[in-house]
Amino acid sequence: MEENLSVYILSDSIGETGEQVLRAAISQFECKNFQIKRFPYISDEEHIMDIINEAKEERSIIVFTMVVPELRNLIISEAKKNNIETVDIMTPLMDPLKKVLNQKPKYESGLIRKLDEKYFKKVEAIEFAVKYDDGKDPRGLKKADIVLVGISRTSKTPLSMYLAHKNIKVANVPLVPEVPVTEEIFKVDPKKIIGLTTNPIKLNEIRQERLKALGLGSEANYASMDRILKELDYAESLMKRLGCPIIDVSNKAVEESANIILNIIRTVNK
Repeated sequence: MEENLSVYILSDSIGETGEQVLRAAISQFECKNFQIKRFPYISDEEHIMDIINEAKEERSIIVFTMVVPELRNLIISEAKKNNIETVDIMTPLMDPLKKVLNQKPKYESGLIRKLDEKYFKKVEAIEFAVKYDDGKDPRGLKKADIVLVGISRTSKTPLSMYLAHKNIKVANVPLVPEVPVTEEIFKVDPKKIIGLTTNPIKLNEIRQERLKALGLGSEANYASMDRILKELDYAESLMKRLGCPIIDVSNKAVEESANIILNIIRTVNK
């Protein structure tokens, strides 16, 4: 009976790349009796020596994806002393890239995983902003990193989406005098709430343009100055009750307002 082959996968990340390459290669052989032993997140020499001592007692091969030169060299030298074959997956790719790009590698483990995590956090934050936009579901207020409150056309949604692309979960609540605000807002830490206000004249212009885009007359109550002043007064009084910071978004780009919000959040949470 054929002696079993033990393939040791060593990695300073999760080791998935090494295992995939190994499975692709071994599929080219009539080898049924093999087992894969995966060792992720290796960061010290002692761990490597323990694995070498185990591997030398078996018919084995070591496949590794290590980017830290000292650990990589240790695997190669110790395996050679013990007549263990090794396969270095990363170096044959990194060396040519280093020459062509004329750059020194970062030699930092787990970068792919970190990039993936960042991407998925961004997607999660964007989905959150969409789900809890415009006060759709008050349950999102407790889960949000930031809660924006303000009357119509104070950039609540654009700011929510912009901040979501920075991996921040944002919910926003529209303030309308005739519609009681959800009680959930008073259960949120005021440090997480940002009130948005604006210049009434500027808001009047924005709302009139909005009505035109919708094919409605500019004389509608939505764009009247009396209505705007009433909404702003209501919003200001509510924000004072909440005890939250208030920023004026008049004549500010979304990026500028977002940076002000982030600075406020950082300051109050120190």
